[in-house]
Amino acid sequence: MTSVLNVDTIVDKAGSGGTNIKVGNNATYVAEGGSATPNVVQGLLKCWHYGAADGSEAYDSFNVSSLGDTGSGHQTVNFSNNFNNNAFVVTASQGTGNQHHVRITDRASSSQQIKIYDPDFGNFQDSTQFSQFSGDLA
Repeated sequence: MTSVLNVDTIVDKAGSGGTNIKVGNNATYVAEGGSATPNVVQGLLKCWHYGAADGSEAYDSFNVSSLGDTGSGHQTVNFSNNFNNNAFVVTASQGTGNQHHVRITDRASSSQQIKIYDPDFGNFQDSTQFSQFSGDLA
C-alpha cells in the first residue's frame, strides 16, 4: 500500500523552524507539467568553487578539499567526496580578461584541472576561477 503525506510546511518537532529532510538516491519529484518524475539526487550540484587567480585558496566552495596551483593559469580542484568515475560534467569560467579560454583537462574521480588560456599573449594566465560539477558521487 502506498502512503501519501499532504502538508503545507514541515518543521522540527519543537515547531520553531526548518528541519532536515533526507531522501533516497531514487527519490523523484513531479516535474513541471507533471509528465516526468526526475531524480532529485541526480539533479543536484555536487561540487562548486570560486578560487583565487593563483590557486592559493578557494574563496568559497562546496565539496572542495583543496585547490592546487599546478602552473601559471592551472588550478586543480580536489574533491572532498570523490565522484563515482570521471564521467561528471564541469562548467567553468574565469573572472578576468575578456578573451580567455577555459580548458578542462586531467579529469579524475578525485580532482579536475582547469586551465585559463589567453590567446592574446599565447600562454596560460592566472585568473579567478569559477566552476561547478554535476554527476554521481562515489
